[in-house]
Amino acid sequence: MISLSAQPRRIAAEDRYQISNLIFYDANVHRHLDWRSPLEWIGAPNYWALEEYGRLVAALACPEDPPQVAWIRLFAYQPHLSARDTWRSIWEAARSEINPQTYAASIVTKQWFQNLLLSSGFEVKQNVVLLELTLDTLPHVSAPQDFRIRSMRDDDLSAIAGIDFESFGAFWHNTADALQRARSFALSATVAENDSGVIGYQISTGNPRGAHLARLAVKPEAQGGGVGGALVNDVVRRAGVRRFSVNTQQDNAASLALYKKIGFIRTGEHYPVLVYQTA
Repeated sequence: MISLSAQPRRIAAEDRYQISNLIFYDANVHRHLDWRSPLEWIGAPNYWALEEYGRLVAALACPEDPPQVAWIRLFAYQPHLSARDTWRSIWEAARSEINPQTYAASIVTKQWFQNLLLSSGFEVKQNVVLLELTLDTLPHVSAPQDFRIRSMRDDDLSAIAGIDFESFGAFWHNTADALQRARSFALSATVAENDSGVIGYQISTGNPRGAHLARLAVKPEAQGGGVGGALVNDVVRRAGVRRFSVNTQQDNAASLALYKKIGFIRTGEHYPVLVYQTA
């Protein structure tokens, strides 16, 4: 239960220490698969705390990024509280601040959080599926000769942000700022270019099991020409790891076909994407 004194308020810079303590209880924490930590979102719009007797006992962050999509970056609460009551109290405050025609959205990795969202009017939009590749299943692919692959540079970010939007649309695309942050964490970040400029890119990150293909996009007019496969083959052969993973939407037939051709195999893991339209 929540005491009658518990009231939602906006997160302030001085809450940083209390949020750090709050997210220590991982069993009661939902975190978005993000390039920023929950602490880095402090100062962004629509970041809320629930305060009980002067102590921060819950937090919810759902800033609008990219435009018109308010991904739930964080929901966390102290274990002595009711998850349902805490969520309803803090979500009502956050929902009132989300712009009309904007989706609130979450990629859910924990069943308890999915139950909370469904009870609040969120609906399942689609599933994100996980695929894996090992060097044993990687086919040899000869890169076409009409483009080249090189390391990503700062001056590529505007072009790759445009490619990302064209490839994924408004709901899934990454902004230039998000891509810059992704690049700063990358094990590998490369682009494919021809005489007309950048036509595709990939960003991969390292993990204890190997590496993860965090982002891959090719300009629509260049798709089907071997660009995506060449980018993946290049990073897999250079990364020095034996296992690669990737996520994609279950209904993204083009991506699934490409990854199957490259040698990725579905693991059976999937994560539902839930959305709530505020208007």
